[in-house]
Amino acid sequence: METSLFVQMLIGALLGLSVYLPLRCGQLSLATPGFYAIGGTTAALLSTRVGALGGSDTTYPISSVLLEMLLAGLLCGLLATGIGKVVLRLRGVYLAIATIALVEILRVTTLNQESLGGAVGIFGIPQPFNDPAGYAVFSLAVLALVCWLCDRLERNRLGRAMAAIRDDELAAACQGIDTERAKLVAFVLSAVVAALTGVISAHFLNSWNARLGNFDASITTLAFVVFGGSRTWAGPVLGGLVLTALPELLRPVGDLRLIVFGLVILVGPLLLPQGLINPALLGWLRGNLPKR
Repeated sequence: METSLFVQMLIGALLGLSVYLPLRCGQLSLATPGFYAIGGTTAALLSTRVGALGGSDTTYPISSVLLEMLLAGLLCGLLATGIGKVVLRLRGVYLAIATIALVEILRVTTLNQESLGGAVGIFGIPQPFNDPAGYAVFSLAVLALVCWLCDRLERNRLGRAMAAIRDDELAAACQGIDTERAKLVAFVLSAVVAALTGVISAHFLNSWNARLGNFDASITTLAFVVFGGSRTWAGPVLGGLVLTALPELLRPVGDLRLIVFGLVILVGPLLLPQGLINPALLGWLRGNLPKR
């Protein structure tokens, strides 16, 4: 497997986790590509137009990448807080439509602003690593950190409250759970993860264009969660890894690879409606793995 493909798989897993977090509360948000685009645009603008971040070496400093991630995360977190207080009053397909509209508003706005790259985009984004192996290690470290935080979230009080809201929001509210706060926290965390992923992707691709955060990306990232499973963080990670790698692994079969890829996405949910990592599998693992 090529290292570049492995980096793309890790990026797909991170985007899957971004979609998973609102689904933890039963909220079908498709805003991930929008915040992903904001993160990528922030990294592209800062790295190409702020000379102070470039340092004196030929390789772009890692410290500057971390600063971009911090700023992009804060920007998307604040934006998600303001937007979430409005759109999270919606549920189900209405929330999905509202967040798709958000993605399209951000895309069209960026395409029409020359200062943000416009329709051409931003090129020549400096590289913090000399080869894809560096991106693989860095992306893997970020993914491991996000997975650890998601695992901690699932085990603490807030995570259990989110699961209760997903199962029955009215019953959760009757038990004293602040449902609005829990849903907003999940939405904000989702935006931050997407922003961090956008920063990594912008440097990895060496160029950035607003078209990377479009409606197609919303459906693709949702497929990661549907295919892998939304009951635990491992599902979106597995779905993102598999569905990102599958088109490349099927390249030897030529044009048939798109048909096979489509069949996998179609048949997977039919045979396993709750994803590859489903409650039955989780129950079996808990019953057979040694206790810690």
